[in-house]
Amino acid sequence: MDDRSSIEIFLNHCAIERGLAKNTLSSYRRDLEKFLNYLNQNQKKISSITPSDVAAFLHALREAKLNESSIARNAVALRSLFAFLAKESGGESIAKEILVPRSAKRLPKALSIDQIAKLINSCADDLSGIRDRAILELLYATGARVSEIIALNRSDISQNNQEGVEAITIKVRGKGGKERLVPVGSYARLALDQYLTRSRPIFAKNLKEEALFLNEKRGTRLSRQSAWQIVTDAAKRSGLDEAISPHGFRHSFATHLLDGGADIRVVQELLGHASVTTTQIYTLVTIDKLRESYASAHPRSK
Repeated sequence: MDDRSSIEIFLNHCAIERGLAKNTLSSYRRDLEKFLNYLNQNQKKISSITPSDVAAFLHALREAKLNESSIARNAVALRSLFAFLAKESGGESIAKEILVPRSAKRLPKALSIDQIAKLINSCADDLSGIRDRAILELLYATGARVSEIIALNRSDISQNNQEGVEAITIKVRGKGGKERLVPVGSYARLALDQYLTRSRPIFAKNLKEEALFLNEKRGTRLSRQSAWQIVTDAAKRSGLDEAISPHGFRHSFATHLLDGGADIRVVQELLGHASVTTTQIYTLVTIDKLRESYASAHPRSK
């Protein structure tokens, strides 16, 4: 079996047996393609690779000015590949000898509440703008990833009445197919109602289409790229110079909840994090804010 076939079998295993997300699989494929090119250039085969060869490959990535987080991701992909191949063949694995570079923990960039409001309020009142507002409101109201928002179906919205107040929850499908229920606040609920009554019936070319958010021209499910463009366009209209991404809404959701006193375990559940350790990075953001406030306000802080 040649090296490319080995990699394809591994990727199929990741997709079918491990159920890895589509974006993760795409990253693995890109990283392993780099490794395959490196092997071809150096006339090497996967079957004869040593930990020193892997270290040389990672050094080559560093020489090519790849950032440390990307290099670490390449190392993780290779560890997984060699662990899988060893298990399949019954041979020795070099996976444990592949060292994953430790990248510096970067604090997520959270937008201010005013910036979030500017982005949302920049949407027009036409049919597309009503849809775009609903998407931005949901990104901020739920902390969902953009891929999770565009994957929503109409049946994922649940309405119920709590003590005379209409409440909405949405079922979000996260990484690994895990589902979670997330409540939706009044602003997002109103924007969603507007979209469902005014825009979606016009966009829908097929009454059986289950996708919640539709492309206005084709009437099919909105793509991830289109959702990104909606956020990018909103940032331009709002005059926000910094790079704004859909993930910025997720960071802001978590940071603002913790700033407001929400329990970290609740935030973990809402974000769909498997471990609270992942959620704890947001506490570093709030601690930094406390330090800044202390330094600027306390007479003996300096």
